[in-house]
Amino acid sequence: MNMAIRVDHLVKKYDKNTAVDRISFNVFEGELFGLLGPNGAGKTTIINILATLIHPTSGYAEVAGIPVTGDRDALRHRIGIVFQEPALDVRLTGMDNLQFHAMMYGLAKQERKERIAQVLELVNLEPKANLLVEKYSGGMKRRLEIARGLIQHPKVLFLDEPTLGLDAQTRRHIWDYIRKLNREKQITIILTTHYLEEADFLCDRVAIIDKGRIAAMDTPSDLKSILGGDMVHIKIQGEASAYLDLLAKSDWIKSIKQHHDQLTLTMEHADKRIPELMNLARQAVAGVQSVNLSKPSLEDVFLHFTGRNIREDESTDGFQ
Repeated sequence: MNMAIRVDHLVKKYDKNTAVDRISFNVFEGELFGLLGPNGAGKTTIINILATLIHPTSGYAEVAGIPVTGDRDALRHRIGIVFQEPALDVRLTGMDNLQFHAMMYGLAKQERKERIAQVLELVNLEPKANLLVEKYSGGMKRRLEIARGLIQHPKVLFLDEPTLGLDAQTRRHIWDYIRKLNREKQITIILTTHYLEEADFLCDRVAIIDKGRIAAMDTPSDLKSILGGDMVHIKIQGEASAYLDLLAKSDWIKSIKQHHDQLTLTMEHADKRIPELMNLARQAVAGVQSVNLSKPSLEDVFLHFTGRNIREDESTDGFQ
């Protein structure tokens, strides 16, 4: 299978701070690949390097066969990008926004007409094409930005937090459009997100990014299977050391993670083990505030590899 993107030991530094720290990964043609991590993890910096918006400090990257430090104009004609921040002219109609973007890419008049009709149909915005963008809903604006990113027939489409700030229902609609693009049009898509359910639903593979590094990378299902068994989340009130000691001696518990006042345990047949867990808590005189049982999620995977929740300290390093 051919590679759409190659990244090898990529580094980006700002003075003494390292936003991207020796990251390496490949993306196959037609793949929907996710960069999953909290705000400030380095996801947007990676996208900006791959889209030739900023230069890497060191390392190598290429997109659609062109090095990011090579012919930038040629590379930019092979990619589309939907930025995290809105980049539409709300004083123009949706049609005018697409016309202007198509002209910027040098599309001839007839080709512009055909491409605009195609992308408007793809994101179901034909009825609203002549409406001022300032009258669009948040979801409509996002769909228009995706349509604009497709004008020049990109081989690779970058979506940087494409559903940020949208309500849950609108977010699911955007997910459907993204999957349609990927499955029906075979467009390689690189998606950045800090919504775990978004990465789980959409991506063929995900790379968990934490503090500029890749903490783990695989399919969502394989990442979750790493944890093994069921997950039990126990919220403890007060000192938990005695309880932890008893849990550690229980060979049916595969792993134990403590995060503040919450314990996350991995085990098989957890529903049958709840009474034993409560009995151990009573022996340890540990106050149990709540017990929740679930199958492993990407939230659990993120906690397992990074030691923290994805929305914790999201902007501590100042990078995106």
